[in-house]
Amino acid sequence: MRGLFILLFTTALLLQSHGQLYPDSERNVDTRITDLISQMTLQEKIGQMTQAERGSVEASGLWDIKNYFLGSVLSGGGSVPSPNTAESWVAIYNNMQEKALSTRLAIPIIYGIDAVHGHNNLYGAVIFPHNIGLGCTRNPGLVNTCAEITALEVRATGLNWTFSPCIAVPQNEFWGRTYEGFGESPGLVDSMCVAAISGYQGDDLSTDNTILACAKHFAGDGGTMNGIDQGNTILPEDSLRVIHLPPYFSAVDAGVGSVMISFSSWNNVKCHANSALINGMLKDEMGFEGIVLSDWKGIDQLNGDFKAAIKTAINAGIDMAMQPDNYIQFIDFLTQLVNEGEVSTERIDDAVARILEAKIQLGLFENPYADLALVDTVGCPTHRAVAQKAVRESLVLLKNDGILPLSKVNGDILVAGAKANDIGAMCGGWTISWQGGLGAITEGTTILEGITNAVGNERVVFTGNPNQVPDADYAVVVVGENPYAEGSGDIFGTGGSGFILSDEDKLMIEAVKDAGIPMVVILLSGRPLDIRDELVDANAFIAAWLPGTEGGPGIADVIFGDYLPTGKLSHTWPESFNDVPINIFRNNAGKEALFPYGYGLSFPTSVDGELANNMDLAVFPNPVNDYLVIRSESIKDATITITDLLGKPVIRKQENLSNRIIIHVGHLRAGIYILTVDNNGSRINKRIVKR
Repeated sequence: MRGLFILLFTTALLLQSHGQLYPDSERNVDTRITDLISQMTLQEKIGQMTQAERGSVEASGLWDIKNYFLGSVLSGGGSVPSPNTAESWVAIYNNMQEKALSTRLAIPIIYGIDAVHGHNNLYGAVIFPHNIGLGCTRNPGLVNTCAEITALEVRATGLNWTFSPCIAVPQNEFWGRTYEGFGESPGLVDSMCVAAISGYQGDDLSTDNTILACAKHFAGDGGTMNGIDQGNTILPEDSLRVIHLPPYFSAVDAGVGSVMISFSSWNNVKCHANSALINGMLKDEMGFEGIVLSDWKGIDQLNGDFKAAIKTAINAGIDMAMQPDNYIQFIDFLTQLVNEGEVSTERIDDAVARILEAKIQLGLFENPYADLALVDTVGCPTHRAVAQKAVRESLVLLKNDGILPLSKVNGDILVAGAKANDIGAMCGGWTISWQGGLGAITEGTTILEGITNAVGNERVVFTGNPNQVPDADYAVVVVGENPYAEGSGDIFGTGGSGFILSDEDKLMIEAVKDAGIPMVVILLSGRPLDIRDELVDANAFIAAWLPGTEGGPGIADVIFGDYLPTGKLSHTWPESFNDVPINIFRNNAGKEALFPYGYGLSFPTSVDGELANNMDLAVFPNPVNDYLVIRSESIKDATITITDLLGKPVIRKQENLSNRIIIHVGHLRAGIYILTVDNNGSRINKRIVKR
């Protein structure tokens, strides 16, 4: 490591001794950029416009970084050093940077990665809920903190650029990337994207806890026909502006450093080829001055041969080309195009200036190397506590007949379903590998572990086999989708099979029902699914989305009543496969919603005082009526009344069950109510506050 710093110091002295201005951090950014570009050859400029994949440059012994003056390296999903530790990442990053600094002008590289819900390629990093869950929190401040933590953990490994946030506005749940968006409303996406960008980039990109953000995928990727990934968004311009563009205006205003172009098309024109979108709307109208980045070999998808595609894309406004394994061919063809006058030197200089500005803002000319000072922050308890908070705020309670919250002191709990003890199932795609995977793929706390930690081993039994259902007082049944990413998650054309629970999940719910055990169903998914049958069978149903590594404690926090469920749906929930798409922007005639956008139940907002006789009390707001639930074996035969302050009774119906009393009270207005429990002459009077 010491040798690297000596090399950097010697290089800086040599450059300044020749009167060059760009290494001087005291100079303004424009002066430094102008000075550097004036000294660059065409080969050096085009190298800066090129982004290669880690595996490809490692195959060259890293020499391609020096020989082709590469401006950037990325790690695709699952592209990691071995072993996959923060220390290994720092080492490979510094080795690459050393090659870049050994070039004539010593221009450092910028390293990009899809850190989309935490530093999700790194084993042991904290993994936050995917964006669909964060959208349900309606908490931009929390999203900002999650992004700050992600930035810190990314920088701990040396890297400095995340391809995040995804600010798509998904309009069709058939899309395999639905979970990457914050929700179906541009207003919701708008507020969350600004918070995320601020969290990643902070106030000063040169500090060691910030990284360059990237808004993606421009534009309209959430609106493709039938939700087909990389498909065609057919919309008039005014609709594109109303639904899909508002978050980009806000992202640019928030100073986002880069924008990634979508694989998809708008009205049959590939976005990578659409000058009206990139040069017109993004750069001219929005005033975006950062880096416009292509997606993974997105240029290769354009019409014509590769050389013609490069000409189209660069002239359309793309500044840096993500060419993971064919970067040398890209460099050769773009060089030819400039020499032939097909791409102007002005276009090249504009692209290079944008890239250099980002590197200057990141402080890479002054501090290009990483060290191990931040390694201990990766996956630390403080970061995991924030992720746990994000989980509990993202949960959406869809149904509750009074079973929730579960008692932490009474009754045995059956935890059922293989996914209840599976970290990979909670994290979904874009976790350790591109598609994600089931099993113990990284460090975290499963739902089974979270429940066990909350109440103790002696009260919890587990089964992953619907043919073996132990007896219990309650059951928590965990079901949901297997991990997927991008087009692998598309479900149009499946005839509905991709929109329902698996046979294994259905059998588990049926087995618990047949055993007569009251159950709470936890759904792990990247989108709404057809859950009509399961909703009937469940006493309570929670949409947990893809909660990440802290799903276990976050879910336990809510189901045991330590925290209120506050999540609100970020998507309209369709009844069935035939009701997709349905959302707030469509004429939904003939479509049926199971739950509207913004739906979400909760527990009581407050109950004054301690209740005697270990009595647990909860009020449940519900679209049909409010419930009041009392748990205590000692009062199961008590006489109960509830009145308003004028003495008017509000009880409509009372059910005395073996372990709880459910009192239906209709729709309670906000206010104070008096609960009286007369238990064989022993009377308890308590106030209930309905917010």
